[in-house]
Amino acid sequence: MQQRDFLKTAMATAVLAASLPVQAQDTPAVPSAKFAEVNGQHIFYSIQGAGKPLILLHGGIDPDSFGSNLAELAKGRQVIAVHLQGHGRTPDTDRPLRCETLGDDVAALIGHLNLGKADVMGYSLGASVALQTAIRHPEVVDRLVLVSAPMSQDGYYPDGVAAFEQLEANSATFGESVSASALGQAYPDVDWTKLFRKLGDLGKRPFDWSADVARIQARTLLVFADADAIRPEHVVEFWKVLGGGRRDAGIDGSQRPASQLAIVPNTTHYTLAVEPMLPEIVERFLATE
Repeated sequence: MQQRDFLKTAMATAVLAASLPVQAQDTPAVPSAKFAEVNGQHIFYSIQGAGKPLILLHGGIDPDSFGSNLAELAKGRQVIAVHLQGHGRTPDTDRPLRCETLGDDVAALIGHLNLGKADVMGYSLGASVALQTAIRHPEVVDRLVLVSAPMSQDGYYPDGVAAFEQLEANSATFGESVSASALGQAYPDVDWTKLFRKLGDLGKRPFDWSADVARIQARTLLVFADADAIRPEHVVEFWKVLGGGRRDAGIDGSQRPASQLAIVPNTTHYTLAVEPMLPEIVERFLATE
């Protein structure tokens, strides 16, 4: 099997490995690379641009999920792109991968940087981490952007859930192939087999955060592809829990909810993070009063 075909297969099998075939060929330069010691983790982050801080959290496997969209987002604000535990330049530890503890890391980093409140944006795995950051640490999140992630496990199609359950068993095969790929060469210190195994352990665990989502204080933007890995019925359910889809906004728009929903045409879960329309959608949301 050719490398690119493998990467597509790996992504279909592991939704968390969302942007691998798009980004593996192009690892952007790091303008301002730093490390922070928080929660016993040696967390890598880079800073690009100026203005209000936006914490940017990548999808599973690929720390460069957003590709050139990172630079687009940085045109109007300070983007702080974080490498999550075990990804990219952030080394792994003995701690299991859990969205809750990763969210704690993000909150601790915001505190470490003395940002007060920051906007937080994540994609796929990163969106789940961003969601947990807002749920567990509302005091550090101003606005929240969630790109292609569910609020409960049944938000995925059944075959996606089944794929997560097989990821651990296939971790050695996936890890070996990614290690030999351009992405593996860009991040040679990553133990890819271990990362796939940990993501498999994370992905197979049932979760339902809907009750917590209903209590989120941060104004939130949901972004999904029109051919996403998330079921459309779940997208609507997620939107309703955030207060959307309950009434006509009225001629003057005064009855519209504080949060927003975007469905991006001609995209999938695997292309959404690098979709050229994404920065404009996000910036319009972040710029609203």
